[in-house]
Amino acid sequence: MSAVPALTAPVRPRKLSVSETVLDSGLRVIAVRRPGVPLVEIRLRVPMISGRTAQAAQAVLLGETLLAGTKRLDRAALAGAIASLGADLSVGVDADRLSIGGSVLAPNLPALLSLISEILTDASHAKSEVDGERSRMLERLSIARSQAGVVAREALGRRMYGTHPYALDLPDDSDIAAATPAQIRSLHSRLIRPAGAILVLVGDVTPSRGFTAAAKALAGWQGASQPSRALPLPAIQTAPLLLVDRPGSVQSSLRMGSSALTRLDAGYPALQLANMIFGGYFSSRWNENIREDKGYTYGPHSHIDHGVLGSSLLLDADVATDVTAPALLETLYELGRISSLPVTEAELDAVRQYAIGTLALSTATQAGLASTLSGLIGVGVGPEWLAEHPRRLAKVTVDEVSAAAATYFAPSRFVSVVVGDSATVRTPLERIIDVERSSS
Repeated sequence: MSAVPALTAPVRPRKLSVSETVLDSGLRVIAVRRPGVPLVEIRLRVPMISGRTAQAAQAVLLGETLLAGTKRLDRAALAGAIASLGADLSVGVDADRLSIGGSVLAPNLPALLSLISEILTDASHAKSEVDGERSRMLERLSIARSQAGVVAREALGRRMYGTHPYALDLPDDSDIAAATPAQIRSLHSRLIRPAGAILVLVGDVTPSRGFTAAAKALAGWQGASQPSRALPLPAIQTAPLLLVDRPGSVQSSLRMGSSALTRLDAGYPALQLANMIFGGYFSSRWNENIREDKGYTYGPHSHIDHGVLGSSLLLDADVATDVTAPALLETLYELGRISSLPVTEAELDAVRQYAIGTLALSTATQAGLASTLSGLIGVGVGPEWLAEHPRRLAKVTVDEVSAAAATYFAPSRFVSVVVGDSATVRTPLERIIDVERSSS
């Protein structure tokens, strides 16, 4: 068998030419010309942080009904108008933002922006549409919360962040049921404002043409941003492993979490690479241990989530019920190993190449670049990060990665949740870790 060739030097990323302006309304517009395909990708991000769970539910219904019609166009007419432009639009909502994303044939960019302006200023949120979406949302929530992974994710969120909006993976059923069209229209009026919002345009359009189209089409979207009511992110408190009973379950869902560095922190590149070595890609230590070697799971994964208020390091794995405790033991072993012993040069070289390569791939298309820029800028990271980060990754040393792992992967830092058959897994888990049973 021939030897695997050595890794080559990382390809130097091309400089990204990003243009930016701020409209009179306060809307920040970012434009990048990518003329390879005659399309323009659009990403509009509006800050939506709130400190109230009821408002979070209203925001979800706002997002679900935003494309359901305006005062001029009903749902079918609006969908037809979007399709006639060779365009598509979708809406997403989380604790940080409401986003409108899509693409359009380049010549039709001004027309689509005009439709988006109509949606932003005149969305009807009609009672029939809100009632329908409320019913559908309650059904989807019921289905979602029947899944162990969702239960585990929500339990971990509450364990890490308590009553903070970041703990809410899904809105409460009671808050969805109580939301009214009037409340949703009021929330739209208060929060869907251009000041503080970010519009990203990537594709076959010059920045000057994109800025002109945005300024003209969105001129009617006005309003100062509301004072921030975001709750500060609480410090994560360690606690015994929380066991949520799921009688008769044939598998257990393991979720673990702790705080992490943001992308702007000088130590972030080292932490990113330490995470990849631990569990951030297929050849990671954790995957090699509990998937490839022991067959406990189809695929454990660790990742760093970035929000406006902070970042978190998350681990997840679904394992067979009878190996729940062994899988947790091996997870704690791998956490202890990476936080106590230096990583190797070979491991660092491999994940460095992977990190640089996947970043390049994620921005190679118009859609990928638009989404990446929107995500970065939305949490306060400038476009220059895309060029600077690969250079920082290239300079990270084994000692720096080992130091980051020692700080952020220590087992004692993590909050842990297991959702599974308590009668089967509780006693084996208690042999290796303190366990608290959920009262719910």
